[in-house]
Amino acid sequence: MTETAEKIDYSSTLYLPQTDFPMRAGLPQKEPETVARWQKMELYKKLRASAAGREKFVLHDGPPYANGNIHIGHALNKILKDVINRSFQMRGFDANYVPGWDCHGLPIEWKIEEKYREKGKNKDEVPVNEFRKECREFASGWIGIQTEEFKRLGIEGDFENPYTTMNFHAEARIAGELMKIARSGQLYRGSKPVMWSVVERTALAEAEVEYADVESDMIWVKFPVTEGPEALAGAFVVIWTTTPWTIPGNRAIAYSSRYAYGLYEVATAENDYGPQPGEKLIFAKRLADESAAKAKVTFNFVRDIEAGELAAITCAHPLHGLGGGYAFSVPLLDGEHVTDDAGTGFVHTAPSHGREDFEAWMGNVRLLEDRGISSTIPFPVDDAGYFTADAPGFGPDAEGGAGRVIDDKGKKGDANERVIKALIGRHALFARGRLKHSYPHSWRSKKPVIFRNTPQWFVTMDKDFGDGSTLRSRALNAIDETRFVPGAGQNRLRAMIEQRPDWVLSRQRAWGVPIAIFADDEGEILVDDEVNARILDAFEKEGADAWFAEGAKERFLGNDHDHARWHQVTDILDVWFDSGSTHTFTLEDRPDLKWPADVYLEGSDQHRGWFHSSLLESCATRGRAPYNAVITHGFTMDEKGEKMSKSKGNTVTPQEVMKDAGADILRLWVMTTDYWEDQRLGKTIIQTNIDAYRKLRNTIRWMLGTLAHDKGEVVALSDMPELERLMLHRLAELDRLVREGYDAFDFKRIARALIDFSNVELSAFYFDIRKDALYCDAPSSLRRRAALQVIRTLFDCLVTWLAPMLPFTAEEAWLSRNPQAVSVHLEQFPTVPAEWRNDALAEKWRKIREVRKVVTGALEIERKEKRIGSSLEAAPAVHVADPDLLQALNGQDFAEICITSAIEVDGGDGPEDAFRLPDVAKVSVVPKLAEGRKCARSWRITTDVGSDPLYPDVSARDAAALRELGFKP
Repeated sequence: MTETAEKIDYSSTLYLPQTDFPMRAGLPQKEPETVARWQKMELYKKLRASAAGREKFVLHDGPPYANGNIHIGHALNKILKDVINRSFQMRGFDANYVPGWDCHGLPIEWKIEEKYREKGKNKDEVPVNEFRKECREFASGWIGIQTEEFKRLGIEGDFENPYTTMNFHAEARIAGELMKIARSGQLYRGSKPVMWSVVERTALAEAEVEYADVESDMIWVKFPVTEGPEALAGAFVVIWTTTPWTIPGNRAIAYSSRYAYGLYEVATAENDYGPQPGEKLIFAKRLADESAAKAKVTFNFVRDIEAGELAAITCAHPLHGLGGGYAFSVPLLDGEHVTDDAGTGFVHTAPSHGREDFEAWMGNVRLLEDRGISSTIPFPVDDAGYFTADAPGFGPDAEGGAGRVIDDKGKKGDANERVIKALIGRHALFARGRLKHSYPHSWRSKKPVIFRNTPQWFVTMDKDFGDGSTLRSRALNAIDETRFVPGAGQNRLRAMIEQRPDWVLSRQRAWGVPIAIFADDEGEILVDDEVNARILDAFEKEGADAWFAEGAKERFLGNDHDHARWHQVTDILDVWFDSGSTHTFTLEDRPDLKWPADVYLEGSDQHRGWFHSSLLESCATRGRAPYNAVITHGFTMDEKGEKMSKSKGNTVTPQEVMKDAGADILRLWVMTTDYWEDQRLGKTIIQTNIDAYRKLRNTIRWMLGTLAHDKGEVVALSDMPELERLMLHRLAELDRLVREGYDAFDFKRIARALIDFSNVELSAFYFDIRKDALYCDAPSSLRRRAALQVIRTLFDCLVTWLAPMLPFTAEEAWLSRNPQAVSVHLEQFPTVPAEWRNDALAEKWRKIREVRKVVTGALEIERKEKRIGSSLEAAPAVHVADPDLLQALNGQDFAEICITSAIEVDGGDGPEDAFRLPDVAKVSVVPKLAEGRKCARSWRITTDVGSDPLYPDVSARDAAALRELGFKP
């Protein structure tokens, strides 16, 4: 080789990748610019215009609460929704996303009240509509903040016209839905024990309660038998409870005819208080010894007691005579809810303080009346947790004033100790102790709740609508007709509906939609279309504030009704009724949407929340669910699987992730995690996703660089080399997988498949093999032109398939390739021809790749041992004793496939010391160095370097390419 030839620079003759698409994404800086661009170009409006006339796909947004910055749960939720909407939009649907917000309720009231307290201001002295105005302004401010945070995540939707539950039209529609339920006879005022938050001064629904461990007082109490079989005279029935404060509310004792009971006599006692020798006590036989141990006594068994004997027993209240009260009889009632796994086998029944107690009491009203016992239920505890006059000896007239169950801060009051002290003073306490157990708490204040009897407004679950159906039966039928993803959600929601009590609608608050009805003292509801029309018209124009304005009663009742009889209800609707009604004023009232929704998607806690309330509201007013499918996601934990908590310092906020890594990294995490279950997130997991993103981005970048030389030429499928046809076959397979994955909402499957395809089949296989042809072949090369066409197709498919998941990166890549394009999000997924599918070719190349794997393994050892620098320095001998594998290699340029300069293939077994892989039988490789000289242009080592005298330092292939290019050294 001449000195001149050695210095020839061939780089300008190579089709090396050229692109401005940066390797470093810079997402934290670039993504906000993209958001601003989308807003400026009004992408949302362009999407709607492009989808005009298409079939609608509607995912109805479960409204987040407007009272704080978004957290990681919001990000997960909104990203999932955005991916679903974008995926349907890019598959031929009009997928309009309308975000919404829940605006009423206690948390916002609290914030305003806190502000008042700081100023020494009393909320009750402020006109209610002035207070409501401040609540509305507070919610509006947070809607603006959350809107920008959601946009930063890449969420596309109608943020200029969202729905809010505090919109005047929404408030009118919510009130109107309640009126429909009242008209159907399903709304009633009842006195029932409800979960009550003393701290918040309001009733709570099941959906507003969570459970946490507490340590409670537990007591065993003796009720003296006053009537019954002679053999039981002087005996005591012993109950057990973890709520001593409910003893003043006791009206009965429940037992179970399924269990065996016995009479026991105290033989010995360690303590000089409590049960003493000679006392006779009645227990479930299974629990007698355990109870005796608690009181440190021993028993002698006296006799069995039959269920009929228990039914005949009447007891005296253990506090009989205290404060001049408790003189009533306490009957024994057979109850299905009684168990013999703990306690005494007898259940203290206080119908004022428990759902099962109430049902047991009300289910026996006729029996009680026949026995001369009043079925009236007392109100022993008020809204502030104080005992009332219905708890003689503990109420306002008691020494020291009324006892209190829970104080304003959620701390235990003195009620338990006062009751226990009174029981001890009457020798009615059998034993006492402490128990750690799960107890209901308000999920807003995180403070314990109590069960208390209080007049509230309910929607009945079991009253016949007149067509043979009830709200419960309608809801259960609707659940059966709904698709659940994952399927376990169906059973969970079904179980909740089967067991749930009547829906408590009323709240004793100020900020929300009122129960806009009139009722009389007996609870009868005024049903008058003209009155209702006046109310709804006012709400449309003035909002629900109209209900609280001066003169509202006179304005709405008009002159046709007795103002003295009809009272204006001032309770506020449960906010779950608000959100459960959103389908009416969003899906039904917006022409750009449709009813019912195709999908509702929320966290698994919403089986008791939004999924639940929407189902009940819609079934009550429309007879079916407002959705066709329900998708459930889990909760985000830290990397150890522990709940995120500010106190633990293990929280991850979406704002932090976007600032440090970008929204597309957060979105990639969502796409690669099993969101149906609880997920984990932390620094290590974020870094894993950054690494995966970087590889994916580099694949896209290489395609963009290579396509800089693409002239758009088309090669017929039949003329393409097998390797290109194999890649098109893989696209056909992936097209089906991607579409099925998006339909199944199985994003992890799609993401994993596309990442693996990019890393394993493209970067490490197809691109690696074709780089030589793409960089070095002549312009006329069929192989090169076919490869460019396939890469063009690969790019279009991959970028559009990824666009719903990684909208920022896909947009950047698409516009880099198509500078004149508007947005990748206005595109559709490419149509993949069925003829690309070629299973026989795929099976053939599976065999080729099996042999290639052995060659690659052998060369990796050669590189590691530094016997070669790159695979182009090798010319291995490959021995293929498997006839099927050997046949697959027939006619292939196997050196090109293995990226070696030469290769020898034969059908022998190969020498014993040849390289082999355990999982590829009958293939062995003997590494050898390539013979010849290194081509100065392609770096391949061949024996034909210098065969063209004009280009003495390149191979014949490269010389031909240089001649076609007109390159002269």
